[in-house]
Parts: sequence; C-alpha cells; structure tokens
Amino acid sequence: MRCVRDQNGNHVIQKCIECVPEDAIHFIVSTFFDQVVTLSTHPYGCRVIQRVLEHCNDMNTQTTVMDEILGAVSMLAQDQYGNYVVQHVLEHGKPHERSAIIKELAGKIVQMSQQKFASNVVEKCLTFGGPAERELLVNEMLGTTDENEPLQAMMKDQFANYVVQKVLETCDDQQRELILSRIKVHLNALKKYTYGKHIVARVEKLVAAGERRIAAQSSHPA
Repeated sequence: MRCVRDQNGNHVIQKCIECVPEDAIHFIVSTFFDQVVTLSTHPYGCRVIQRVLEHCNDMNTQTTVMDEILGAVSMLAQDQYGNYVVQHVLEHGKPHERSAIIKELAGKIVQMSQQKFASNVVEKCLTFGGPAERELLVNEMLGTTDENEPLQAMMKDQFANYVVQKVLETCDDQQRELILSRIKVHLNALKKYTYGKHIVARVEKLVAAGERRIAAQSSHPA
C-alpha cells in the first residue's frame, strides 16, 4: 500500500498490474480490497485502481472493486481524483455498471453539474449513457414546471453551462428542439452572464443550423 501512494512506486505497481499474469499479483491486488474508495481519492491511487479495472479479469476482483466504487459514487464523483475513477467506469465499464452510476446520480444531476469535478462525470453520463438514461437526466435538468429553473441556473453556472452544451450535443432532435425552445426565452438575459454567453453562442449556432435544415427540406420536398 505504501508503494501505491509513492510518487515512483505507484508506477511500478501499475506496470505489474499491466504486464504480470493476474494470478501472480493477486497478493498485491487483494490488499486493495476494502481500500478502493480511499485509494480512488488519492492522486496516485486513483491511477492504480483504473489499471485494476482495465487489466484484472478475475470475477471476484472485479465485483469487489466495483461494489466499493458503486457504494460511494456520489462522493467519488465530487472528488478531485475520485471523479477520474467514476469517469473510467462510465467510459469503459459494462452497461449495468454504467446504469448503476447514472441511477445513483439521478436526482442530484443539477447539483452535481454545478460542482467542478462532478460536472465532468455528468458529461460522461450524457456521452456514454443509453437513450433512456439520457432522457432521464435531461428531464431532471428541464425541471417539472414551465419556469425551467434548474436549466436556467445551470446555464449561468461556470461548470454546469458545459453540461448544458453537452446535452445539446448528445440528445436526440426532439429533446434538442424542446431544450432550445426553453433556452430561447432567456437568450437576452443570458448575454449578461459570463458563462451564459457560452450557451448563447452554442444556441445561436444550433438555431441557425436548424433554420438552414428546414429551408433545405422545404426547397426539396419529398
């Protein structure tokens, strides 16, 4: 464990995990059990845990490590190092692991989007989640009222505005039209905010592209 936390030693451990047969290094990997969350929040430990996820195929190892990560997803997502471990699972993990993370973060998406490290995790949820999961997250951002307060707050936020841009990039056409219609109402107000300007620029580009698409369709009727 001391090697994992050492600036040079962690590279040796990573190489062992990458290159040495799994059964020969089980005695090393097994020392991480019950310590996965602690290691994931360490600048060097988070790299070692990512190597375990990549290279250790033993079912018991995978299950043990993943269970510990999933048991602390909300905390890890907000941690300056732990967020990299959660992002790694979202990008490279199994579909059910990805779904478990998204399910855990659902209900806290707006709050997470306004946090420096967790906002990157939310972007990964949008990029690698399935259509139904993406819809769940987008609906949460839109809010339950016509006032669309969550979306408004996100557009003005220094971190969450990037999440809104990612939504516009990853959602389907129907969702995009709905979100654009909600945003357009606030365009002038958003121009007064430093971070709102990012959204304004993206929205104006999307609106122009949409108008060009509609014009092209009307000039070439089916």
